[in-house]
Order: sequence, then structure tokens, then C-alpha cells
Amino acid sequence: MSRLTIYSDDAPDTVLQETANPRTIAETLRPLGIRFERWEAPVIPPKDAPTDDILEAYRPYLNGLMGETGAGSADVVRFDANTPNIGAMRDKYLSEHTHSEDEVRFFVHGQGAFVMHIEGKIYSVLCTQGDLISVPAGIAHWFDAGLSPDVVALRVFTDTSGWVAQYTGDEIAKRFPADIPKAAA
Repeated sequence: MSRLTIYSDDAPDTVLQETANPRTIAETLRPLGIRFERWEAPVIPPKDAPTDDILEAYRPYLNGLMGETGAGSADVVRFDANTPNIGAMRDKYLSEHTHSEDEVRFFVHGQGAFVMHIEGKIYSVLCTQGDLISVPAGIAHWFDAGLSPDVVALRVFTDTSGWVAQYTGDEIAKRFPADIPKAAA
């Protein structure tokens, strides 16, 4: 279940607001320029489906989104506990960073938290299957899929060179670990 938790950036143990209502999540994030929505596909492809099948299942959504944003490419990213170098990959995503373009992700399977650091607050958004999030260019953030990740997600890029991070050097992510529920067996 999707969830938004907001903290003051100087009080990691104090929750300012929390909600699991997707509409409230979207309404809370919208003034910050963060897009959050649910996509209900008529068919959800299996986790091990070929990339082209996953892209085709969400093509109507992708075409609309890419037309709105001017994005030039979409791909599928998959990672789980067996992914080679998963520890190094996780560390890369867990370091606070920004991008020169919006970071757009749609969760086909699995879950992960996008955590944004904005104007003295931490906005932790647990995204689950069916969630789309778009973090605007320049917003400091990090991503955590937990110690045992199992994610299949669509990525949308304007710059076809893909994911490029500018690290802030702030170690704030260590003070705000994401609460990633264990996946159901």
C-alpha cells in the first residue's frame, strides 16, 4: 500500500503527517511539483515478462505521459536481491542527489521509497505496484527499495543517456531510512 510520511529534516523520529490515501498523497505533493498517481492497467504483465511486453501493456499511459513531458525514451529496470552488485547499486541510490531532468518511475511490481528533501522537510513516498511518481529536476532526493529489493519499474527519460545523478554530499539519507515493508510471500 502506498504511503506518504512527512518529517522535519531535523527530527527523524517525529512524523508531521502520514497518509496511505493515494488522492491525499497526490494533493499533498502537487504544490511541490511532484506528480503522484495510480495507473490501473487492464492487464498486469508477469514480473518476468519480456521488456517489450511490459512497455506494450502500459503504452497508452506512456504515450500520454511522454507527450506531456516531451520525454524521448522509456525502458524497464529490474532488480532484486540476486542482482549483481546490488549493494553498490543500493548505495548509489541511497545517496542524496538531484537530476537535470525529472525522474519519472512507474512501479509495475514491487515497492520502493522516493525520499525528497525540500525546504526543511523530508517527504518519504512509499510507491507500490501501480504507482507513478515524477520528481522534478533539481529536487534533492534518494531512493530505497530495502535490503531485499524486488522491483520492476518503467523509467521515462528526456535525455536518452539515461540516469545521471549530481550528488549533494549531504548524508541526510542515513538519518532518514525508508520504512520498506517486507514483501508478502
